[in-house]
Amino acid sequence: MSLAAVIQINGSSDIERNLSVTERLVRDAAAAGATLVATPEATTYLGPHAQKVQLAEPVDGPTHQRLAHLARELQIDLLVGSVAERGPATTPDGPERSYNTALLFGPDGSLRAQYRKLHLFDVDLEQAGGVRFFESERTIAGDDVVVAETSLGTLGLSICYDLRFPELYRALVDRGATILAVPAAFTLMTGKDHWNVLLRARAIETQSWVLAPAQWGAHDDGGLRRSYGHACIIDPWGTVVAACGDGEGFCIAPIHPERAENIRARMPVHQHRRL
Repeated sequence: MSLAAVIQINGSSDIERNLSVTERLVRDAAAAGATLVATPEATTYLGPHAQKVQLAEPVDGPTHQRLAHLARELQIDLLVGSVAERGPATTPDGPERSYNTALLFGPDGSLRAQYRKLHLFDVDLEQAGGVRFFESERTIAGDDVVVAETSLGTLGLSICYDLRFPELYRALVDRGATILAVPAAFTLMTGKDHWNVLLRARAIETQSWVLAPAQWGAHDDGGLRRSYGHACIIDPWGTVVAACGDGEGFCIAPIHPERAENIRARMPVHQHRRL
């Protein structure tokens, strides 16, 4: 039986604390039998954006290598939902910025794939009681659609706000994905109404497994954000097969690759596409 796990943490600006909690939960998930473990967006740092840019590391930086060593030690596929990847030293259009990047490490600790978040969260929901947040002020958008092989199947990579753009997931499936990763720090306001609905929709329309690790709770970023949590795993029929409640922890579920194959064969919606 092949198991996948998704992690839920309450990230902060304390990198060592974030790493310690993440490492403990990843170890617990691996001990429970998971061979693919996914952590949330902003795994290593969730605090003020200006400080995030200053702390950003290259992909092979020491913080990221610590997580690569963890994957090798446990002999698992480890998707680090996202980190702050160092961007260009200077930019022509404003302050220094970093990338919001997912890193997939294989059981040997090698970097199997990296994905830079395509869609940046630029919203103003203050009048509706939410947040005003412009990710693009300190983050550079990526350009590439990324899939990678894991022990459980072909994994399509995305991050948080990407979830609102179904064309990305269609492109991932066109490139062979049978599992979709959606690591997130969804805000409480949007998450309570949209998180589960959108995740199930992506699973149903692509007939894919969905792994959705999540941030949860209030963060020490000046009161700017509170994350919804509810990390979960969804099967290709759209059924939630595992879910986290409040607090830090993980949930785990068996992944049956043949389930996606069978559903796609019996309901071949991708063959019926007209546009």
